[in-house]
Amino acid sequence: MDNAVANATPLLTAAQASGTGVAARWMALPARMQLMSVGGVATLLAILVLMFSGARDSDYRPLYGNLSEKDGGQVIAQLAQMNVPYRFAENGSTIMVPSGKVHELRMKLAALNLPAGSANGGVQGYELMDKTTMGTTQGQERLKIQRALEGELTTTIQSLEAVKSARVHLALPATNGFFREQQKPSASVKLELHAGRTLERGQIAGIVKLVSGSVPELSAKSVVVIDGTGALLTGAGDDDSGQGLDSQQLAYRREVEASHLKRVLSVLEPVLGAENVRATVSADMDFSQVTQTAETFRPNQGPDAKPAVREQKTEESTQPGSATPSGVPGATSNQPPVPASAPINGPAQALQAAQGGANGGSVRRENATRFEVDRTTTYTRSGVGKVRRLTAAVVINHRTTTDAKGKTTSAPLPDKEIEQITALVQQGIGFDADRGDVVKVISAPFRADIVPPVEELPVWKQPWLIDLLKTAAAPLALALVALVVVSKLIRPTLTAMLAPPPPPEPGDKLSEVVDDTPALPPPAPPALSPPPGSGERVDAARALAKSNPAAVANIVRGWVNGEAA
Repeated sequence: MDNAVANATPLLTAAQASGTGVAARWMALPARMQLMSVGGVATLLAILVLMFSGARDSDYRPLYGNLSEKDGGQVIAQLAQMNVPYRFAENGSTIMVPSGKVHELRMKLAALNLPAGSANGGVQGYELMDKTTMGTTQGQERLKIQRALEGELTTTIQSLEAVKSARVHLALPATNGFFREQQKPSASVKLELHAGRTLERGQIAGIVKLVSGSVPELSAKSVVVIDGTGALLTGAGDDDSGQGLDSQQLAYRREVEASHLKRVLSVLEPVLGAENVRATVSADMDFSQVTQTAETFRPNQGPDAKPAVREQKTEESTQPGSATPSGVPGATSNQPPVPASAPINGPAQALQAAQGGANGGSVRRENATRFEVDRTTTYTRSGVGKVRRLTAAVVINHRTTTDAKGKTTSAPLPDKEIEQITALVQQGIGFDADRGDVVKVISAPFRADIVPPVEELPVWKQPWLIDLLKTAAAPLALALVALVVVSKLIRPTLTAMLAPPPPPEPGDKLSEVVDDTPALPPPAPPALSPPPGSGERVDAARALAKSNPAAVANIVRGWVNGEAA
């Protein structure tokens, strides 16, 4: 009897494990398996949360950037009232929201006049003029106008596609009518560009013109533009010093050299082949700007040219002699004058003969004539970027010939052909011997072994594949961890819980007698019906087992020992 009761304990446990309820099967599992399955489910949920949050974070777009702390706080408070999730970027100066709500939120916040600084780091423009206070001095009013003008220029410059942020500083001196020479205003602009963006020379010149045209009496030469690294993007405004033109000069020189090289190659490649000619052109440019004024005087030119009288002046003066005798007293001085021996011609001589001859007077006569002289004034200003000298070097590959036997030989080009090619190159570049241009053409064999072989990168080294792997590394790692958790922790538990119950052993009748809810075998097909009276016998056996378990145990013991009932 004791052995029968002892053998019934594992049978009861198996009967409980074979129950149809999920809770019963879960309770029948070992504690270690239960802990592993619970940990696996928790890990899987954490992985799913990380993947979902990563997908949500990747779908966020900037709502406003470069916000001040005051404007950022107002925007965040309004987003919290709207129950809109948000994130921070760039050290908290940029607020990011889901991409599908960016435009809607901007419209709603604009209706609420947010942010107050127009998303420009709190910089305000003419909005400052809306707030007027009593007791404002003239200096404060002038400073407010300057701040408003700086804010408007900052807003306009930041609207450019390549500009991330900007800062404008204006130096507006106070005007005074008592000074003859007023100090001119100046401006400085600091630009912060987006990653990978640059500004062309034309765009920088446009910013300079924008600032200079917005401030009265501000010259474009007085505007300085720098980037985020402090590099000067434009000159300080002194045209005579030539500052800020180095990069432009270099670009112009390269353009001149490239155009001349293109001419040379367009002439030689159809004749020699693209693989048989190499050329280079170097240009010596003169970027100095010289202003010269010359004024020359010369007489009238030509044998038949008549001089043009500009001024003619004639002066005559007569001084009559004195009637008082003079001289040394004596007989010689009292003698009458001797008649003049020179011929008398003209009115002056006649006058002198008539009046001064006898009286000892004098006559003075002057004639002055000024002629017009040619005058030439030349004003010369040399152009910037003049070609001072050109140097061209051309190398031609040896000519390869194949004889009737198939033997290949190479030989340099003849001198006559070299001279013809030199003449073509000279005509192509506009050769000028007076300025010292030089053209050199030689024939030399080209070596194929010096050309470095171009190795194609394998697929696993391609940049696009590396970027793709970097982007998908975290999701793939999480997916791999989730797969391991499911296969090692959760799957064994599910397999044990969903496995069908084992069939009852042939001699195991006690479970059918003792258990109130026996595990019946699967129902028979509908065509077969249970034998009559079987249900009554099972009920009678169950009632006997409940009322007299000792007798049932003796019966079972007899069955096991093979004894008769």
